[in-house]
Amino acid sequence: MSSTAARQQTAITFRPPGWAGVGTCALDATSAQPPVRLPYHVLVLATAGHGTVEVDFFGHACRPGTLLWIRPGQALRVGRNGLIAAVVTFEPALLKDDVPPQNRWQLRGEDEDAVISEFTQLAVDHERHAPSSIAADLLRHQLHVLLLRLALLSSDAPPGPESRTYSRFRGLLEAGHPHSRRVEDYAEELGCSVRTLTRACLSVTGRTAKQVVDDRVSLEARRLLACTPLSVAEVGRHLGFPEPTNFGRFFHREVGMSPGQFRAEASAEPRGVIPAQRRSSD
Repeated sequence: MSSTAARQQTAITFRPPGWAGVGTCALDATSAQPPVRLPYHVLVLATAGHGTVEVDFFGHACRPGTLLWIRPGQALRVGRNGLIAAVVTFEPALLKDDVPPQNRWQLRGEDEDAVISEFTQLAVDHERHAPSSIAADLLRHQLHVLLLRLALLSSDAPPGPESRTYSRFRGLLEAGHPHSRRVEDYAEELGCSVRTLTRACLSVTGRTAKQVVDDRVSLEARRLLACTPLSVAEVGRHLGFPEPTNFGRFFHREVGMSPGQFRAEASAEPRGVIPAQRRSSD
């Protein structure tokens, strides 16, 4: 078996959404696996035990009541641990509203009871009913109720103008980061000045607009290095670096190690937290 096939075989832990666009399963954390990027949403609810789930190279310590929302395309890895969890997967097209920015909750009391009940009912109905339009509508309705509950748990004060500017910028950056790392390009598309965009980024994240752009490019580089067989040069070209040396310098500046070193670390047995974004003062 090729190394790529072996990677794909060991990395498939979650049941894809399936016929209704919604799927359920239990977390299989019995063996270590390399990071993987899934094309659908994953909700992981810890129900017993303790363990670490890594999302985009950050280790989340999980215990009963911990709920994680992994978005499509994020780098996900579950190491060998004692965590027992319920999982709901669903297709991006089923989202009816904006995704809450929050991706981790520690549920307690009535909130935990309600979310556990909804996870359980989804799993029961998913296994009980044969594929049909009515069954699909039921599962999608139950998913929507669960997502509404998470939205309520994430509700905060209405976003101000700087938050709205930052949110629009992030949307443009998601599509544009392989093509441009120039803050001026994004400010022009938003119809604001670079100073206004930088002020919005500092208000929301404490990072300048340029740092936010570099963070996003660095994250995509780490995802591609950890989750695909692309060569370092191919990863660099995908992100707009025609010369591998320029990509290597950028990556080392942002992450603190070479692309090759990072790939080796990311494919090794999880030891808690994989190398993450280095925070610089520039």
